[in-house]
Amino acid sequence: MEYEPVIGLEVHAQLLTASKIFCGCSTEFGAIPNSHTCPVCLGMPGVLPVLNKKVVEYALKMALATHCTINETSNFARKNYFYPDLPKGYQISQYAQPLAEHGKVEIEVNGGKKVIGITRIHMEEDAGKLIHDEYNPASYVDLNRAGVPLIEIVSEPDIRSAEEAGAYLKRLHEILVYMEICDGNMEEGSFRCDANISLRPKWETAFGTRTELKNMNSFRNIQRALEYEIKRQRYVLENGGSVAQETRLWDDAQGVTNPMRGKEEAHDYRYFPDPDLVSLTVDELWLEEIKRSLPELPLKKRERFVRDYQIPAYDAGVLTSSRALADYFEAVAKLSGKPKAASNWVMVDILKFLNDDKREIKDCPILPESLAQLITLIDAGAISGKMAKDVIVEMYETGKSPKAIIEEKGMVQIADEETLKKVISSVIGANPQQLSQFLAGKDKLFGYFVGQVMKATQGKANPQLVNELLKKMLAET
Repeated sequence: MEYEPVIGLEVHAQLLTASKIFCGCSTEFGAIPNSHTCPVCLGMPGVLPVLNKKVVEYALKMALATHCTINETSNFARKNYFYPDLPKGYQISQYAQPLAEHGKVEIEVNGGKKVIGITRIHMEEDAGKLIHDEYNPASYVDLNRAGVPLIEIVSEPDIRSAEEAGAYLKRLHEILVYMEICDGNMEEGSFRCDANISLRPKWETAFGTRTELKNMNSFRNIQRALEYEIKRQRYVLENGGSVAQETRLWDDAQGVTNPMRGKEEAHDYRYFPDPDLVSLTVDELWLEEIKRSLPELPLKKRERFVRDYQIPAYDAGVLTSSRALADYFEAVAKLSGKPKAASNWVMVDILKFLNDDKREIKDCPILPESLAQLITLIDAGAISGKMAKDVIVEMYETGKSPKAIIEEKGMVQIADEETLKKVISSVIGANPQQLSQFLAGKDKLFGYFVGQVMKATQGKANPQLVNELLKKMLAET
């Protein structure tokens, strides 16, 4: 029997606000445990939460970027469950009336495009963090993360493979980071995902029994976990068994999923409206203001780069992988007037330097103005492409401009015809044997003469001009 996977993803993204969602405590990562806490985020009796307006703005930005319908009125609810890192005994979230619904994102997978629906985007607070002692049977609680603002992005069950799941997550991650509302750091838990997966016979329309996968902290692990779970559920079904509805944990070292607990349903959480928070109303004026603040999103930017700069789609994909990199390329392309050359230098040289040193484009010592100047010097014939390769290395190491380096090292390209004619004449006269062989039809020796001219000029001769003059002078010999 042929089975079809049905996958829905729940993405939690921490928002880049300076303070928590319902109090003024810092959201900075890596502080001393329990130092960023107050009576509100510690869940002390009698305290009142106050909604952070910036959290709503960031959530609205993501909702608009994913084509969601924004609900004019939304409400907060209490999601009740016990866990040691949830001091109140409930999490403030949204349930029956979320901020936004019915969105979509477009993904590219296996050379095709597919639209994945978004069920809802809602705001909630994060829980704290348990730290397990490796050497003693004890766990410690750090409540710095309690109350850090999250948006939860719930997809429709439209995903049919681990590859599609990976493409969808990367697209969401890209949008969040582009808008600078989430840093996307998966190792620190800023962007994390739970996956619901079931299998059904291909001709069926009803859903099978699903399992929920947790504890996945990288795109690679999410895909591996889904691939494993598809195989595991298929094996269970093909052998006459039934899939248990449960939450499972991904074991990265073993490459397997293991049961954690029975899967909770909404009624298990006993949702009810939070009596301490009033309804949230989003008016048109505020929404229009947020719409105007949205940056150009990566998909639109890629399309524009291909259209306006006439660069290949592959180049555009690489150059728009981050907002800062796209801005860097665009600055070089505009200043130099040579977008394809700008693309080549950024993709081949700049990214190699940065990858080797594990640096970000914002830390690049070569400013866009300097790279544009280098491209202009090559185009004007002041230096050759080979010389430019040496110049850019020194630009990266020293931060100097290409003009300064060229002047310091006396690297100006020889482009004077009379000067080059004298050198070519000297080279031809010094190589009578090779000249005879060339004139006898051994055309490959033309490259030998070019090499000798470049050697005589210490690589400073304009290669294109050397080729033109050498062809003419050999023909006249």
